[in-house]
This record gives sequence, C-alpha cells and structure tokens, in this order.
Amino acid sequence: MSVKPIVLLGDPRLRLKGEPVDSFGKYLHELLDDLTDTMRHAPGVGLAAPQLGVALQACVVEVEGQLHELVNPTVVRSSGDDRDLEGCLSIPGYAAYVTRRERVWVVAQNRFGKRIKVAGIGYLARAMQHEIDHLHGKLYIDYLESLDDLITVGPSEEAVEEPESAERPTLVG
Repeated sequence: MSVKPIVLLGDPRLRLKGEPVDSFGKYLHELLDDLTDTMRHAPGVGLAAPQLGVALQACVVEVEGQLHELVNPTVVRSSGDDRDLEGCLSIPGYAAYVTRRERVWVVAQNRFGKRIKVAGIGYLARAMQHEIDHLHGKLYIDYLESLDDLITVGPSEEAVEEPESAERPTLVG
C-alpha cells in the first residue's frame, strides 16, 4: 500500500482502455490498496487503475465513508439525468458542468472475484460513472462541447471530497 503518482492529462496512458481482470490475487489486492491510498491522499472520491498507468478494469470510489472496490464494472441500468460540476484528479485546477445519469446500477467483482451489485444515486452514481469512463479511456472533458466550458478552480475547491454546494466541483478520479 502506497501513494502513487497520478497520471495527468497529456499522458497517453490516461486514454488506454483497461483490460478485464482475470487474476484476483496479490497484484490486484495491492493495486486496489494503492488506488485507495492515492485517492485519499489526493484527496478525491474515486480513482481508476489507468490513472496510475495500469491498463486494467479496476477502480475505487468512496462516498459518505463507504469504499467501493469495483473490478470489471459495468453499468447495467440507469435512469434520470443530473447536471453538476465535476472535476478530475488527472486534470487538476479545472472543473466543468457535466450531465450524467442520476441513478445507476453497476455489476462488478470484488477483490476476490465475487460478483457484486452497487446501486448509486446522485453523487455516488456520478463518481461511479466517472471512474468507469476512465476504464474505457474516456474523460469528463469528452462530454464538453468546447474546452472553453472548463472552469478554473483554486486549491481550496479542489480539496473538497464531498460537495458543500452546487458551486463546488465533484472531484473524482
């Protein structure tokens, strides 16, 4: 377990599509632990393996004190739309309004390969969608009509783990 450097925008590893995980041993457990430590240190509410330069389908999301380790995750159902401010640990200093599904149902595996289901609404749903996008080489800025839609945010706003108001970005991995 250790804090690792986060891959930043411009590094081609950020756009790699994660390969499915088929081995649920020590390497995966250490990767999930590193993702969690790095995410918490940043601080953020989610982090995906490609953000550490690892092209695997594994990510972590932590909202309201609940840590979700998602391996090979897939959104199997969604409903509603939610537009809110969103940021990314790989694109520090910026945020933008992004529309995502308000509620999602995700099927994944845990660190031991057991099938799990996670239902999320609002903030948790947004964070899971953001991290799953990372596993496919997609970033929140890909949803913007123009990079002119980016809003510069200062260090105090970036350190927010959970939004206090609609004007603070959701900082996910």
